[in-house]
Amino acid sequence: MRRRDFIKVFVGSAAAWPFAAGAQQPVTPVIGFLYPGSATSAATDQLKAFLNGLNEVGYVEGRNVTIDYRWAEDRYDRLPELLAELIRGQAKVIYAVALPAALAAMAATKTTPVVFFIGGDPVAAGLVSSLNRPLGNMTGVTVFSETLLAKRLELLKQLVPTVSTVAVLMNPKNPNAESRVSEVQKAASHTELRLQFLNASTGSDFSSAFATAVQQRVGGMLVVDDPLFSNHSEELGMMSARYPIPTIHFRRDFVVAGGLISYATRYADMTHQAGIYVGRILKGEKVADLPVVQPTKFELVINLKTAKTLGLTVPQSLLVAADEVIE
Repeated sequence: MRRRDFIKVFVGSAAAWPFAAGAQQPVTPVIGFLYPGSATSAATDQLKAFLNGLNEVGYVEGRNVTIDYRWAEDRYDRLPELLAELIRGQAKVIYAVALPAALAAMAATKTTPVVFFIGGDPVAAGLVSSLNRPLGNMTGVTVFSETLLAKRLELLKQLVPTVSTVAVLMNPKNPNAESRVSEVQKAASHTELRLQFLNASTGSDFSSAFATAVQQRVGGMLVVDDPLFSNHSEELGMMSARYPIPTIHFRRDFVVAGGLISYATRYADMTHQAGIYVGRILKGEKVADLPVVQPTKFELVINLKTAKTLGLTVPQSLLVAADEVIE
């Protein structure tokens, strides 16, 4: 080829480079979002906080990141199938809400990064080897709800000094059910309270559980953390106000809906942190370098209207200690 002809070919090829580069659009990363419940108001509140965390790291849904949602509709047996769909969809990071979803993710993949949001101890659950430096492909957020069980029983006793028997509402289908039983028993061992365990594995079980508690004349109820209960927080909150049973919950949502009292970490803050972690992983950070986030702030919420309905006088000490009093 003559020099003049080579220059013409080179210049022509160079002129085409911008068009070729423009044709190759960057691939938008996909986040797999796995939730055991349905898209209720409680779930959407968590989602909003999660998205705010993503935004803080520079990711906006629909602009530079895609979120592939999967809702198990309270059927934990569907979680493995939904997880498989997310992996086939080439999710770059999976966000697994609650222990059943986290365990399904652990069983499904050892390579795709997973950020979990759970209520219990992730080391005891086998999700990570260490809180400070997780190994493998999993890290996330824990609210360590089991460590608050003793405090919740103590608060219930302060609010209802005459209580001697406490009903404990649990979901037997949750993988943590057995450990929760022993944790509640341990929390109550330092008190004179007797425990009556009641099961609810679907929303239709709530009425019968509360009816049983009334029939057995329990003095109060402790609702153990579970995604099924979170998904029905409004219904359970109203129910604990409708039945003459002083009930303590693990989230503020229940008390806003009519429940008596809650003592918990700020779920929105923790979910926000989970969103930040997912964004940081998308930016290239290693899971092993992201320690499991633990709660540092807790809030006490009391529904004064419900207390009056139940004929209870809230001690001044609790009113002063409360972060929020709903009247």
